Amino acid sequence: MLPNTNTKPVAVLGWPVCHSLSPLIHNVAFRTQGLNRTYLASPVQPDHLAAAIRGLLALGFSGANVTIPHKEAAFRLMDQCSEAAQAIGAVNTIVCKVDEEGHPLLYGDNTDVVGFLTPLWPYVAAFAGKEAVVFGAGGATRAVLYGLLMHLDLYKIRLVVRSPEKAQGLIAAMRPYDPDEKLSIVAWPVAGPVIRAAHLLVNATPKGMYPHIEEPVWGEVADFGVHHTAYDLIYNPVQTRFLREVANAGGNTIGGLEMFIGQAAAAYRQWTEVEMPVEVVREVLDRHFSKESGYTE
Repeated sequence: MLPNTNTKPVAVLGWPVCHSLSPLIHNVAFRTQGLNRTYLASPVQPDHLAAAIRGLLALGFSGANVTIPHKEAAFRLMDQCSEAAQAIGAVNTIVCKVDEEGHPLLYGDNTDVVGFLTPLWPYVAAFAGKEAVVFGAGGATRAVLYGLLMHLDLYKIRLVVRSPEKAQGLIAAMRPYDPDEKLSIVAWPVAGPVIRAAHLLVNATPKGMYPHIEEPVWGEVADFGVHHTAYDLIYNPVQTRFLREVANAGGNTIGGLEMFIGQAAAAYRQWTEVEMPVEVVREVLDRHFSKESGYTE
């Protein structure tokens, strides 16, 4: 269906956005379901973000995704936010709504939480009372910690970081969602014992991302075992070194594409009020990555 005057646009706002796969998967989903919508990649400089976001309402957009470096700034520009967005202090999904009096408003959500949790649901019972390790304290980590604290009955969650003092703010931000104080910081050089004891290992660092695909998340592969489930938020390459190493040790693995699809599906549902055709999207992504032997530039 060609765009027309009734087409409802959606955009991804970032700086840059030239490598985003969101237009690919959302436009395929729209076409598959015959929805009169289109998804655009919109590069927005930081100084222009407020104008761009308010413009979504004026131009009749259904909403938008928000990516680096705008997620935290977008949160401050919303009229309303979900509990997840408030907890994380960042927005990756905007929905253009109308309030009870008919006035337009901007609703912000963070579907990274739902996306992260989606492939973990089959493991919930297995992780009850167990320990988890999260590598890194970057932008994605807050959504990971919030999801783990709110939805998995873990015994302990260890945040393994290079600079413990820099991660203290993250611990403080999560304290309202951690009444049992499950969350703690472990310095990278002494993390071996907690890694061996954990059942869930989450890589929230860029280690192993293309083009640095041989950079290890954790250098001591002997610490990986059959009891581990490794979850890498990276999806380029699809099979990271971290996932291969845990698989070679007999453990389970979850690739970052599952989180990417999950967060996209949660946003799609809010814009369209229908479920994303996830299997179609997965097939499109498989073809996309296979063209480059698993890597994109």
